[in-house]
Amino acid sequence: MKKMDGKVPAGNDITKVWTDHKFKMKLVNPANRRKFDIIVVGSGLAGASAAATLGEQGYNVKCFCLQDSARRAHSIAAQGGVNAAKSYPNDGDSIWRLFYDTVKGGDYRAREANVYRLAEVSNNIIDQCAAQGVPFAREYGGTLSNRSFGGAQVSRTFYARGQTGQQLLLGAYSSLMKEVGRGKVEMLTRREMVELVVVEGKARGIITRNVITGEFEKHAADAVLMCTGGYGNVYYLSTNAMTSNGSAAWKAYKKGAMFANPCFTQIHPTCIPRHGENQSKLTLMSESLRNDGRVWVPKKAGDYRAPNDIPEEERDYYLERKYPSFGNLVPRDVASRNAKEQIDQGKSVREGEEAVYLDFATAIERDGEDAIRERYGNLFDMYERITDENPYKVPMRIYPAVHYTMGGLWVDYNLQTTVPGLFALGEANFSDHGANRLGASALMQGLADGYFVAPYTVPNYLASEGLMGKKVGTDHPEFDKALTDSKERFTKLLSINGSRSVESIHKELGRIMWNHVGMARNEKTLKEGIEKIKKLREVFWKDVKVTGTPDGINIELEKANRLADFLELGELMARDALERPESCGGHFREESQTEESEALRDDENYCHGAVWEFTGQDSDPIRNVEELDFPNVPLTQRSYK
Repeated sequence: MKKMDGKVPAGNDITKVWTDHKFKMKLVNPANRRKFDIIVVGSGLAGASAAATLGEQGYNVKCFCLQDSARRAHSIAAQGGVNAAKSYPNDGDSIWRLFYDTVKGGDYRAREANVYRLAEVSNNIIDQCAAQGVPFAREYGGTLSNRSFGGAQVSRTFYARGQTGQQLLLGAYSSLMKEVGRGKVEMLTRREMVELVVVEGKARGIITRNVITGEFEKHAADAVLMCTGGYGNVYYLSTNAMTSNGSAAWKAYKKGAMFANPCFTQIHPTCIPRHGENQSKLTLMSESLRNDGRVWVPKKAGDYRAPNDIPEEERDYYLERKYPSFGNLVPRDVASRNAKEQIDQGKSVREGEEAVYLDFATAIERDGEDAIRERYGNLFDMYERITDENPYKVPMRIYPAVHYTMGGLWVDYNLQTTVPGLFALGEANFSDHGANRLGASALMQGLADGYFVAPYTVPNYLASEGLMGKKVGTDHPEFDKALTDSKERFTKLLSINGSRSVESIHKELGRIMWNHVGMARNEKTLKEGIEKIKKLREVFWKDVKVTGTPDGINIELEKANRLADFLELGELMARDALERPESCGGHFREESQTEESEALRDDENYCHGAVWEFTGQDSDPIRNVEELDFPNVPLTQRSYK
């Protein structure tokens, strides 16, 4: 077991660490920047912002995306908002409070220095995006508007109605395309990264597959940035886009980039409930709705009357009852576990379905329907199109669903993985959210990493490693080997020709993950889950049927490649959960809870990040640790009561 070093710069004053570090980092002369090549994998908020900024600095950037346009990255689906500590409402917010809330919200399992830096640069994000023309909501007088999100008692979330991710991505996209127009960024769409190329211990390029032609391509660079999002689709049903996957990060893991806290998964409390066995995706309802929506269930189990027929005295507004200080705006892990608790007690609001109510009647009576329509109109319209129910007249039905992954590639303070030259940004890394992400912090982290962190730390790496004049081209033997390995993998998938569809195996994996590595976990079910995943992986490699050919568009082949990685990643998630017997944030071990059924940490033995090291295809991974300390936000039992 190794003790991981996060390489946080020395200094007792956390408020000065990033500023001092920026000054001490090495720079690349503007005239020399054109001599360096950088690959950015992914074009969401982290990828687009990093590619645009590095291109503007003068580096030669290649940006890859799976979609037909960078505009279609999954960042577009974020609804509610982006946090920043500008304190426009003058309600007591500050950089320190945002830092404190994020560390506490993550249940003390994040690196303090990274979290403070995130809070510190948050205000720059709003200035940057407003300058790009992002249409943030504004007050009558023209100032930017804020609303509240879970885990905070201040209003610090900037938003663009229910389309914040889309508007922020369009801002980053405009900057990206400006650099494409200047010739500093080359945008390669419809490419999927299928292998990382490591030469003499350093990341020097990638292998991609063109999903339109089936052609494999070699790309060399001096540094590679992974901006590929999370791996929530290992559960099959999630709020993620259907093409979201963990394959690029998993390929990096198998080439030496360690994976941290894979079991830290966020189950979002406000999603439209699943409605059948043939469903392949779940739909998020923004956390912002909990500003005005009240969560409740009938007090009596098995009461399936229409919601408007249940009188007030027979309703249980359980979050308001249990958490009077935060009410419906408790953090996501707390809200999700409480919804599950109600369902386990037989208090679902509809027979044969797992759901609780999110009710806007009080807000509509107080502020009027027009005001609610102005705040949430597009979300209400989306809900009605999917369910054929009018949320202005009847409560929404919601239930928790997989939404985000706090785990990811381990990175140090400079966002560099354990493979020199390989950086991970945004949701692809593990660094900022601990065991539970607060709402509206994903967009904050992606843009912070892309606009304001990587543009300092990547040049520092380039200047420090003496890479100038030491180019590695695609004719290097390691590129040929990686290309051959990639082709053989896809050929093998096509050659199995079994009887099971990719979809059926993925769906079975999803059921195993949800039942054994879901909202509540225990030693028995985790061990059972690991064995079931191993057996299912054997079934996959013996009996999957991938139709079509390796040339041209083959969606089944793409899905099979990703599922093969999910079948390995799922086992690591279960193993990570098994070897962390404490509860913390979104990782809830039933053996470790308070008398009030809250998550009970074990700080004496598990106040660390679990950092997993690949040791071979048929060998058990090694669990390394990064010890965490909290001199600025002292360890306490979280309470939102």
